[in-house]
Amino acid sequence: MGKLYVVPTPVGNLEDMTLRAIRVLKEADLVLAEDTRTSGVLLKHFEIKNAMQSYHKFNEHQVLDSIIQRLKAGETIALVSDAGTPGISDPGFLVVRECVRNGIEVQCLPGATAFVPALVASGLPDERFCFEGFLPQKKGRMTRLNALAEETRTMIFYESPYRLVKTLVQFAALFGGERKVSVCREISKIHEESVRGTLDEVIAHFTESEPKGEIVIVLAGKEN
Repeated sequence: MGKLYVVPTPVGNLEDMTLRAIRVLKEADLVLAEDTRTSGVLLKHFEIKNAMQSYHKFNEHQVLDSIIQRLKAGETIALVSDAGTPGISDPGFLVVRECVRNGIEVQCLPGATAFVPALVASGLPDERFCFEGFLPQKKGRMTRLNALAEETRTMIFYESPYRLVKTLVQFAALFGGERKVSVCREISKIHEESVRGTLDEVIAHFTESEPKGEIVIVLAGKEN
């Protein structure tokens, strides 16, 4: 049997790449990449010249069988996404589950995940939290949000800069404008910024200053 490595890649600063991640990518027989162009830039930077194959949400069902067969044949395969840890709001769960079902060893390397620095830097309680990732854009969105109305843990969401203000306004209507929130964008990049305050205050800030970059919203839970 081969082995599947789940390899986190930097969410911004390339210095966040670990030495172990570089070694595993160099030693792998195949690198599965969410976008081979994006990962190609990363691999070239670290002088990694291994074979790559696309593995993303639109083809993962079709290529899954062939990946499992290669692993059964003894190959070592590394899985990367465009940024961060595969499987966290990115493709990865399906192939990991199939490996587990087939008795194939899976190792996930520690590394970059956008929500962890956003949560720790938020100033909101971080000993207990719930990760919600991207909310549905339409169908099922209000069902998800209503289910969180009584949530007392800190909540974490990913959001597009184009939908940020709309989402925050929706949160204010549901949770109240005085609820504490931290919006972290461009984590580990040159223009990294955390905007903290009440929902009303943060809405006002981003209504005036157009948000850009990757966004993590850290929202306080309901007070007991």
